[in-house]
Amino acid sequence: MSQVTKQGLKLAITGKGGVGKTTLSSLLAHLFAESGKRVIAVDADPDANLAAALGVPPEEASKIRPIAEISDLIEERTGAKPGSSGGMFRLNPRVDDVPDGFGYTKDGITLLVMGKSKEAASGCYCPESVFLRRLLRHLIVERDDVVIVDMEAGIEHLTRGTADSVDAFIVVVEPGKRSIQTAETVKKLAEGLGIKKVFVVASKVRGEEDLAFIRDSIGGMELLGSIGHDPDIVSADMRGAAPFDVSSGARADATIIMNRLLGLV
Repeated sequence: MSQVTKQGLKLAITGKGGVGKTTLSSLLAHLFAESGKRVIAVDADPDANLAAALGVPPEEASKIRPIAEISDLIEERTGAKPGSSGGMFRLNPRVDDVPDGFGYTKDGITLLVMGKSKEAASGCYCPESVFLRRLLRHLIVERDDVVIVDMEAGIEHLTRGTADSVDAFIVVVEPGKRSIQTAETVKKLAEGLGIKKVFVVASKVRGEEDLAFIRDSIGGMELLGSIGHDPDIVSADMRGAAPFDVSSGARADATIIMNRLLGLV
């Protein structure tokens, strides 16, 4: 078992849409916060729903401003208007006050919603993209908090110099070939950025047959643990509740994963 023992653990969690990566992100965030750690949960998926998984009420979640859309802040810090490309702007803007100033705190977890502008999504070298990448680097490289990044199905947010500071890169998969193919693609991308600790978490596991399929399909990647197929998780999603609050099975599964990350088992 690979061991991850850094004080301020940095986790990047990805996977094909719908596999349960946001559920895992929220469970780990709650568990680390419950253990007394300062936790920053980063929703870096354009289809942002980490707030709901953390149990943030819809009326509160709607008030959370995605960082990419705070135009006045980005212009102030970079010296350029969002949406512009080329030209001159600061490449190392101040971001250390963003978590406290623009995050939403609940149950010891500070949630940051990154957002993604059209320009940033195209991969351009624009103020929004620079600001988001600088913020992510600050969170992963420069802070002592536990940082959990719920990413889209890839690693586009990470750059060399940030990626290799992530303690564990976790690919969530479900029993199915498309999910495994996504994991294989992510692994190749991760290797290109120098990420060495790539783990797999099996999700929506109905029994040993599902687990065996995933074990046999992930090649050289290490299976960190599994989250069982749980009707309570589906119910939590339908009710806008946190899986951590309603599913004892999911909490138990995620606790095993957390302990393995910490090298305790």
